[in-house]
Amino acid sequence: MILSIESSCDDSSIAITEVASLHIAFHQKISQDAEHSPHGGVVPEIASRLHAVALPRVLAACSSFLPRVRAVAVTHTPGFAITLLEGIAMAHALCLCLHVPLIAAHHLKGHIYSLFLEKPALFPLDVLLVSGGHTLLLHAHCHENCEIVATSLDDSFGESFDKVAKMLGLGYPGGPIIESLAQKGDDARFAFTIPLAHHPNIAFSFSGLKNSVRLAIASLPQPLSEQDKADICASFQRVAVAHLAQQVTRFLRQSRYARFGLVGGASANRLLRESLQTLLDKNGKELLLAPLAFCSDNAAMIGRLGVQSYLLHEFHPLTLCAVARTERVF
Repeated sequence: MILSIESSCDDSSIAITEVASLHIAFHQKISQDAEHSPHGGVVPEIASRLHAVALPRVLAACSSFLPRVRAVAVTHTPGFAITLLEGIAMAHALCLCLHVPLIAAHHLKGHIYSLFLEKPALFPLDVLLVSGGHTLLLHAHCHENCEIVATSLDDSFGESFDKVAKMLGLGYPGGPIIESLAQKGDDARFAFTIPLAHHPNIAFSFSGLKNSVRLAIASLPQPLSEQDKADICASFQRVAVAHLAQQVTRFLRQSRYARFGLVGGASANRLLRESLQTLLDKNGKELLLAPLAFCSDNAAMIGRLGVQSYLLHEFHPLTLCAVARTERVF
């Protein structure tokens, strides 16, 4: 079995994955949403201290599997260095105690492997990764070669939802709250402009859309009515998703792969899933989706990646350190 640890942001998670069957024998995640909600976003120092308490609790819950563990996989990049170090410290200790090798897991590659939980991996494919920290289009040529083609020029897709929710006083995390309110709103009330419609390159940007929302809020009588909030959420979500779809459309013109994966915490958004399904059907592409329970950061996806790395003997010495940012090819 592979024991995997995820602590790149604010989710403390450990999983146990069987190498031969790919079965997830154990998975547990402790969320920190309640602790970060008053701040409107993740505070890395608070997250790190909470990981130091939560990770040992989760490890205790799966201690019966430790005799069968043959390697430890841990997220080491990208993420908050101060939170990554909590998982890495535990991984180092476990490897020393269990006399097993260490696997350095790339967080973004882990999200790609969330498409292949408990089943064989299917490469090559194109991927749209949307989360609170990333908005990326990439070519996943094979396990060893994933190439970032386009990224955000400013905010990420998920981050823009969090910031709009904060402007509206809705709480954190903003994605599920905005999606829920949007169902009660008129998405045509506010004519927000789709970002980068005439940009020469494939890229993403949400700062201008976020500013348009701010101006719309300021133009309305205060305090906002519940209908005002719902209409703003619906209009914002419509345009944010349309922006993603527009850039994916441009990306598909240069793509040669038949499969397209949608991953990351924000990939749980229903409108985004439906829009991409329609778009990919028109282009004759197969859409791959991660299970809703494993869209956000989790150790199960790190464990699935860890199995592949274990079979290829991709081990790392115990000098492994946290790396906050990632390269364009990994």
